[in-house]
Amino acid sequence: MAEPGTTQPSSAGKPGEHDLLHELIHHVELPHTAFSRRIDRVIRVIGASISWIWLLLVAIIITNVTMRYLFGQGRVEFEEIQWHLYSIGFLLGLSYCMESDDHVRVDVLYERFSLRTKAWVELFGTLFLLLPFLILVLRFSIPFFVYSWSINEVSDAPGGLPWRWAIKSFMAIGMILLLVVSLSRLSRVTAFLFGWPRALKTTPVQREG
Repeated sequence: MAEPGTTQPSSAGKPGEHDLLHELIHHVELPHTAFSRRIDRVIRVIGASISWIWLLLVAIIITNVTMRYLFGQGRVEFEEIQWHLYSIGFLLGLSYCMESDDHVRVDVLYERFSLRTKAWVELFGTLFLLLPFLILVLRFSIPFFVYSWSINEVSDAPGGLPWRWAIKSFMAIGMILLLVVSLSRLSRVTAFLFGWPRALKTTPVQREG
């Protein structure tokens, strides 16, 4: 049996394709905390729910293309709803991507670091890069939405969608969710490095020097 946090080799003695993919994507095996367990559970539910939006988006695109090229009846509403749905799926999906640790990385040095060094990289990256960025985006996205809501902004296009403020609200919502899940991730990093907050004993952790 492989130790927690290590790659399980295949029966041929070489890492399997799934194992290599897991190692490339899920770099750091961190302990969960009570806070992270609650937050991550909510984010997974949101991510699983919002994933259906891509199926709806494809259906609308096919419908719009069919109406335009077969019946010559393109509709502005369908054009706008496409990028609305894409924006919602992307913005709400960011937090799920962060929680599942499935975001794309281009690693040159990081993959060679020990687990503890990786945790330090995550700590400084979260504190000095990610969190300041999210706070900055929220600083401007919330007034951006509030102003749109106050004037009941609608589409400028004839026949376009109403309630433009609704789609603008998802920028703030997406950043808030990403901020919360970043704090969840940060609690896992500090639990591993400093023992605070207390890690849940049910999660195996491999500590490297």
